[in-house]
Amino acid sequence: MSIRHGLLALLDQGPRYGYQLRSEFEARTGATWPLNVGQVYTTLGRLERDGLVEPSGEDDEGHVFYAITETGRAEVRSWFGTPVRRDNPPRDELAIKLAMAVTVPGVDVREVVQAQRRHSVRALQDYTRLKARALAAEQSGDRPEGDSSGADADLAWLLVLEQLIFQTEAEVRWLDHCESRLARQRPGPAAPEAPAAPEQPGRTVRRRGARSGRA
Repeated sequence: MSIRHGLLALLDQGPRYGYQLRSEFEARTGATWPLNVGQVYTTLGRLERDGLVEPSGEDDEGHVFYAITETGRAEVRSWFGTPVRRDNPPRDELAIKLAMAVTVPGVDVREVVQAQRRHSVRALQDYTRLKARALAAEQSGDRPEGDSSGADADLAWLLVLEQLIFQTEAEVRWLDHCESRLARQRPGPAAPEAPAAPEQPGRTVRRRGARSGRA
């Protein structure tokens, strides 16, 4: 997730200081990826080093404002216009965990899969409830007339939330697939054969009696 470009996109709308950037970033993404102020200022320092932002004065409380440069604006336009690369995917902890689990002796891989599925299903339910609330707030239209910034923030949060829903749904389907593949390639131990029923004494007497009767 590009904190660098997210902050540049906010600064493209006007100068801001660190706390403002953190608050606006979290508001637009529904605090899905919370930032700390130290992370924001570290990123601003790197952006200034690269010539993408520059200090732009202070307020009465000593907050240092940062403004985007023309080079920074070009960087933002390039970011928006370039697809997110999928040929070098980020590391996925769950995929790595399952890859390790199937190669490490003594790990119950099925339990790893089932525990993750339970967690993912609960997360999916939470996301779905959040979406229902967000949609209800959007439909209520409880905003001053002409206030488009609030509507845009709601739309941004809904887009992020729906991405989380789709991603988690796909994860649950993948876990189902993993469990099916494990069942095919690592079948569980065969059920033990039932022991033969002991011969009942009454039947033995009848057999013996039958033999003596024919003798």
